Amino acid sequence: MASARFSAWLLLAFAFATSSDALAQPMAGRARSNRILGVVRGGGAPIAASTVTLWEASAQAPRKLAQIKTNANGEFQLPTAGAHATASLYLTAVGGAPKAAKENGDASTITLMTILGSRPPPRVTINEFTTVASVWTHAQFLTGADLRGTPLGLRIAAGNMPSFVDLTTGDYGATIIDAINGQQTPTLANFTTLANVVAACVTRLKPDACNTFFTAATDPRGKTPTNTLEALQTIARNPSYQPNRVFALLDTFYPVDHAKELRPTPFLPYLSNPPTAWVLPLKFTGGGLNGPGKIMFDSEGNAWSGVNFVVGGQSLDAFWNGNLSKYSPNGKALSPTPSGFTGGGILGPGFGTAITSDDKVWVTSTSGKTISLFDKNGKALSPPEGYNFGGKLGLMQSIIVTPKGDVWALDFGNDQIVYLPQGDPSKVKFYCQTPEGQSKKDNPCKLSGPFHLAIDQQDRIWVDNATGDTVTRFPASDPTKFEVFPVGGHSGKGMAVDSHGYVWVTNTMGKGLDVATKAKLLELKLTGKIKDLDETVYNYLAQRENGSITMLQPDGQQLPGGSVFTAGDTLWGPWGVAIDGNDHVWVSLFMGPGRLAELCGSNIETCPPGMKTGDAISPPGGYAGGGMQHLTDVGVDPAGNVWVADNWEDPQACFGKAPESESTRCGGNGLTIFYGMAKPVRAPQIGPAQPEREHLAGE
Repeated sequence: MASARFSAWLLLAFAFATSSDALAQPMAGRARSNRILGVVRGGGAPIAASTVTLWEASAQAPRKLAQIKTNANGEFQLPTAGAHATASLYLTAVGGAPKAAKENGDASTITLMTILGSRPPPRVTINEFTTVASVWTHAQFLTGADLRGTPLGLRIAAGNMPSFVDLTTGDYGATIIDAINGQQTPTLANFTTLANVVAACVTRLKPDACNTFFTAATDPRGKTPTNTLEALQTIARNPSYQPNRVFALLDTFYPVDHAKELRPTPFLPYLSNPPTAWVLPLKFTGGGLNGPGKIMFDSEGNAWSGVNFVVGGQSLDAFWNGNLSKYSPNGKALSPTPSGFTGGGILGPGFGTAITSDDKVWVTSTSGKTISLFDKNGKALSPPEGYNFGGKLGLMQSIIVTPKGDVWALDFGNDQIVYLPQGDPSKVKFYCQTPEGQSKKDNPCKLSGPFHLAIDQQDRIWVDNATGDTVTRFPASDPTKFEVFPVGGHSGKGMAVDSHGYVWVTNTMGKGLDVATKAKLLELKLTGKIKDLDETVYNYLAQRENGSITMLQPDGQQLPGGSVFTAGDTLWGPWGVAIDGNDHVWVSLFMGPGRLAELCGSNIETCPPGMKTGDAISPPGGYAGGGMQHLTDVGVDPAGNVWVADNWEDPQACFGKAPESESTRCGGNGLTIFYGMAKPVRAPQIGPAQPEREHLAGE
């Protein structure tokens, strides 16, 4: 396997260089050692005479701190003097003489990497595993061996390395082989297959192994990489571009030994079938997470989500009783298990979570019919009964914070808009209320199950409708001046504004419902049988692979000729939508169950060659894996990781129709993270998404 073994002299050096007290401390709290001891390995064996360089990364060009060649056992020792205390450190290993080499040849094509972060362990390994992990976690910050990015982005990316690889031994990290990810997803096999292909080049398994690998990694623009590090970066940035080419290298390099019916690869497991994309998603759970709704990131990159249900309960869609969960950027649950953060009137949040500029968290509740406020540590700031304004709130959904500090929320049940000037509940105002005695279908703002809202660059509020096919727009300064625009699709859920002011709306029901289903939903809405809406919609969707996303221009109109996109009729039940720093459009799919779509947005210069707005960058049906279930939201963090919310696991359990043994499986049980996939976004996101690089430039 990939474990590293150090010689006696290296272990003795380590013993003298590091105190026992330092060893006893967690890595995050330990002072940085004044030296790094390590080994470079390829194909499971040492690489002698490899040039190892220690670098310091920042927003500028990386700074070389030290350099040395490995000894005959692949070992090295480098000082860390001169490194800034909070800087992210990394190692590159170039060339050398692999002990496992089958052929002599040009070693300059070997470039391996280990990214260490600001608190590296005193002993490290550089090998294929650490290189694959470094590239995928830092894909948005690497250009060859040049690593640069914002302090927050680099810190988040380095913090995710241990999920994939043990930096000391070079073996598997804890998360990738845990019970969820190791057994239930293809990520481990994807990861190891990539490492095996790199190992074939490093060890020159065949005379032309490296050139064969580099050719298979040629990017969509026809550029062929020249070393192993560049090849992995090309694959990571173009994961769905002809993935079969790299997979086919298993046959080329490691044909099946029919006597053993196995491939003689240095690492196990490996893929048996070609992937649809070279993605490495991991799933995380805990912290009271059960049926996460909206995902939002605070200024430190922590993810927050109001969750539908309580962990372990026989939850039903008819009654949501969950609380609030918080996760660190590396997927560790920070909220208590099994309850999550409680209090402040929270009871069954839906799609309403928002973060203020000072990291306070606003959450709306469906069952509680409240708005709640928490501090950055999860302490409730709202009163025990929450803010309900004398019982004037119904089933609540979306909530946002505007750049001016105002808070807007949607009352899905009562078809009204709630406004808290400067986030002050004592100054609450209600808009778009249906006059007393009139039917909800006569709502003055044409609201029909308002679900999500967004604010654009012109300080205008946009609202979509879950039981309609229009959006409502009004100036934040005067909600009475509303306009209504058709979106060309039915059941608006997610909504996001890109850098050009285009508004993207997911249409979960696509072209719409048949007459009978429309009548049924209206009847349920008007008679107050809200609990039956979801089962009706789910049953309809389950029988039809339906769904679309609409792009509206800033004037509320579609592009000439229409701008309703279906990604080749593969958007099945689209729910959430997020815009990344390149204006790519990320869409979470509720049906499938669980796929993630990436579309070319309004900035086509950042898309693969030949693509136009609305085209799918992801493979047909979307990216797969990571234990995804029925998804609601999608979000992009400051390191370019794409998070999705696994909202439902078993719909039959949600409708109370599952057997006793499966009766607790309504709520989805995790957050799934796709690493390094998107251009990073500033957090907290208040208003349209902004690239994280703008935040750095403004400091």
